Amino acid sequence: MSGDSTIACGDILGVHVSAINMEMAIETISAWIRQADRKYICVTGVHGVMESRRSDDIRRIHNAAGLVTPDGMPLVWLMKWAGFRHVNRVYGPDLMLAVFSSAKLAEARHFLYGTTESTLAALTLRLRRRFPNARIVGTMAPPFRPLSPAEDDAHVAEINASGADIVWVGLSTPKQERWMAAHRDLLNAAALIGVGAAFDIHAGVVAQAPRVLQRSGLEWAFRLLTDPRRLWRRYATNNPQFIVQILAQQFGLRRP
Repeated sequence: MSGDSTIACGDILGVHVSAINMEMAIETISAWIRQADRKYICVTGVHGVMESRRSDDIRRIHNAAGLVTPDGMPLVWLMKWAGFRHVNRVYGPDLMLAVFSSAKLAEARHFLYGTTESTLAALTLRLRRRFPNARIVGTMAPPFRPLSPAEDDAHVAEINASGADIVWVGLSTPKQERWMAAHRDLLNAAALIGVGAAFDIHAGVVAQAPRVLQRSGLEWAFRLLTDPRRLWRRYATNNPQFIVQILAQQFGLRRP
């Protein structure tokens, strides 16, 4: 089993999802920084699980993570059904705010990696307004193409030179998971955290679903309505397949 040996995991279609809540996630990240550990966090919902079903590589990356947080309510419900009653949703945008506001992590140095220059500028401004004492030591918007080895080396050098303890990665799934796994041993930061749309949400670029939809497991419907051209295929494919495969797992019919 991957991840922190003190935290139990549940098997959701072959992905080892950490049995945690927000308080446990904060404590774990704080411990990594204190102990100079170097790990990464996959913030995962139905989309991440289904990407892992389609790709052995993505599944291995998830299962090698320090934490795989239950980002979506379906994963929370399945974890509770499996007996992990303490599990609550550890949603990327909420995790980001929780880390920035945590007294335990008040001295942590943050680096923001991903999205666009304009979104990063808006995100940094909003975070500094909300958390005046936050230590944001660098930002970087990589190009939307594969990097050359020289470019990648330069990015690694810049992140390391910043002294960051936490690198927030907003590249979307599964690109951000691949990036974290490939760069984990190259970066000095204790925690790499892939938070996907959190950058756009906190920058004010993308609307966040109302809490009532988040808690009811219908956030996907809100996101589909706000960005149908990009997301319709994902939800039309992933959601039905997830339900069918979860039922197969429950009845012992799922392939390994």
